[in-house]
Amino acid sequence: MSPPASESFAIDPAQYEMVAAMVRASGTSFYWGMRLLDRPRRYAMYAVYAFCREVDDIADEPGDPEVKRAQLAEWRVELDRLYAGAPTHAIAKALVGPVARYGLPKEDFLAVIAGCESDGEGEMVRPTMAELELYCDRVACAVGRLSVRVFGPLRPKSIETANATGMALQMTNILRDVAVDAAIGRLYLPDELLTKHGITSRDPMEVLAHPNLVAVCRELGGKARGYFQASDAGQTECSRADMRPATLMKEMYREIFKRVEAEGFVPRDPPVKVSKAFKLWCILRHGLL
Repeated sequence: MSPPASESFAIDPAQYEMVAAMVRASGTSFYWGMRLLDRPRRYAMYAVYAFCREVDDIADEPGDPEVKRAQLAEWRVELDRLYAGAPTHAIAKALVGPVARYGLPKEDFLAVIAGCESDGEGEMVRPTMAELELYCDRVACAVGRLSVRVFGPLRPKSIETANATGMALQMTNILRDVAVDAAIGRLYLPDELLTKHGITSRDPMEVLAHPNLVAVCRELGGKARGYFQASDAGQTECSRADMRPATLMKEMYREIFKRVEAEGFVPRDPPVKVSKAFKLWCILRHGLL
């Protein structure tokens, strides 16, 4: 349950700079979408991203799994404090105003933590399709659901569009990073597709070397394409102005997807990237015009 919504909230300059610095340091493409927002909404998105970065780093950084579990469990407790009005962590304190003003649901923050736990526990090796979709919902769609509340008033299709966009972006991430993930012992490709194409190993590096891997990636690419289409359809019923940040983020990822597709879904390291020139064009085309 969210605290009562407020018409405005004071932005502490030190808190603003802390969360803004975390976003800038991450190098995320999402930064440019956030920059399109007015200062209160931009601050809110910086704070949401800082939370996501913090818990994601717990899962991804080397360390004792027991320590990681404890740290993520502590973040659950910290969310309880945040929604009770008594946070102690700097990032949770930065979220107080945004949570109240935009009615950000606690369950979406909890979903992000659950997704990070899946990574921290090494669970994401050959998940079922249902497990993969749940993972994508937790680490991407939940962030989208938080974001659309910050972008502007919810429309009937806002949450549906956020979910489709999150699935498209996360599946693009997975397809782009197959080789990179294999090197750190992760294999997000679904068991059903691997089995269908005769790949039985659970060793990510063995799967990476299998001649049928491209067919698996191509088929998952079809699902990603469907989510992009569903996102596009939903967005036509949302406010174009409010959804500009989402559009900018989606178009950058759509370009990554197109390049992965153009290369035949062949996994590679380093992964596909878009150029600074394309990012600038995208900002001008979808952010400013």
